[in-house]
Amino acid sequence: MMKRRTVLTHTATVAALATVPLAVSQGALAQGRKDAIVLGMALEPPGLDPTAGAASAIAEIVQYNILETLTKVNSDGKVTPLLAESWEISPDLKTYTFKLRKGVKFQNGEPFNAESVRFSFQRAGGDKSTNKDKRTFANLGVQIVDEHTVVLLNKEIDPDLPFLLGQATAVIVEPKSADTNATKPIGTGPYKLESWSKGSTVVLTKWAGFRNPAAAKINKVTFRFISDPAAQAAALLSGDVDAFPRVATRIVPQFKGNPRYQVVLGGSRAKTILALNNKHKPLDDVRVRRAILSAIDRKAVIEGAADGFGTPIGSHYVPGAEGFVDTTGVNPFNVDKAKQLLAEAGVKTPLELTMTLPPPPYARQGGEVIVSELAKIGINVKVQNVEWAQWLSNTYGGPHNYDLTIVSHVEPFDLGNYAKPDYYWGYQSKAFDGLYDKIKNTGNAKERAKLLGDAQKLLATDAANGFLFQPQFPTIARKEVKGLWKDMPIFVNDLAALSWA
Repeated sequence: MMKRRTVLTHTATVAALATVPLAVSQGALAQGRKDAIVLGMALEPPGLDPTAGAASAIAEIVQYNILETLTKVNSDGKVTPLLAESWEISPDLKTYTFKLRKGVKFQNGEPFNAESVRFSFQRAGGDKSTNKDKRTFANLGVQIVDEHTVVLLNKEIDPDLPFLLGQATAVIVEPKSADTNATKPIGTGPYKLESWSKGSTVVLTKWAGFRNPAAAKINKVTFRFISDPAAQAAALLSGDVDAFPRVATRIVPQFKGNPRYQVVLGGSRAKTILALNNKHKPLDDVRVRRAILSAIDRKAVIEGAADGFGTPIGSHYVPGAEGFVDTTGVNPFNVDKAKQLLAEAGVKTPLELTMTLPPPPYARQGGEVIVSELAKIGINVKVQNVEWAQWLSNTYGGPHNYDLTIVSHVEPFDLGNYAKPDYYWGYQSKAFDGLYDKIKNTGNAKERAKLLGDAQKLLATDAANGFLFQPQFPTIARKEVKGLWKDMPIFVNDLAALSWA
């Protein structure tokens, strides 16, 4: 019997490259003929292969549109069949039998079958894999029963596996084209890549060979990359952009009450954090990290970074998730306590640190607030603004060359990143590693929820990062656009659901 799970949490990082509005109003043209639409995006992806990069912008273009997964995560968080017609789960929660959809082809004409599933998952978990969920796939054994039946043998108990298999890291790729998916993605979805003008647009067109020709109502979708909030507003007002999911929060007020537009406010599972490089002195001292957290007024950061669209968090977890506990009281805002902790750590002020900030408004605006707050306890922060590609290569990746940075982690079930010794914030804890192993191997829901709570408390006590807020990402669109997701358990743009009224 098929089991479907409800969304529990919500990572990957976000940032953007700036562009200027096009002179020609593509949005107005779309509304005229009703077969095209222009979507705004605050960030441009570094590539189009979600199995090779961590940027959430990749999935926002390709997932469920060009590349598909065995399961689908819907706006309400429920998991339903996609490339798999159904699945059965063994009583010990370690064996999953998937019945695959028949008659499905890739956009290069190759068949989708059990072999392509095995290839995709073995590639994702292989030694050379750069998949951010590599651990998940490395723990999966893949057995082929017949052309349309696959058995997954999981080394760990993971009740959330059907959800994870609906994320972008689990897309099924065609073996012959897998290595070029970053620039020429080939999938089984209703859309194909038409063009990519770097720094400007990505254009997708409806694929005539899709198994259900009537599934997609829009023939042409253009993604435009606009990071600057004022430029986002101008593009919407001029009609150059028809819908802007996850738009800059500061422009929302000017669209509320305007009958030409709809403002969609829904739930998010993202965590916006002040990442602390635990391997840089003196941030390797827990007292210094606690001092930084105690110096931060989360409510002031939410106002400055997200114009009030957020809820304070005290750990790497959000309200509504399984096992959530409120840890905002572990490191509360207390300037005197912050000064005391620095003194206990033997830190002589002023302490000089560098904050590396990617382009999104929440990072740049939030950075201003935090710089001001840390100055009050004798920490002088030098801000270094970088482009998204530079942040990915030097902060998130490569040498992890930073002290502080602000970023939103949007992927679900990402507590496991704290068990990765080489992850960019450098947190290492045997106690947390042991807890996470128990979480991954506990099938009892009540016990698992307790362990998740313990993990949240440990991260808060260790001040592993500066946990700031759960953001709310608004969408602004023309009133006539239908099918937009309200809640965002994962960051995708489900193009087949869109239509014009």
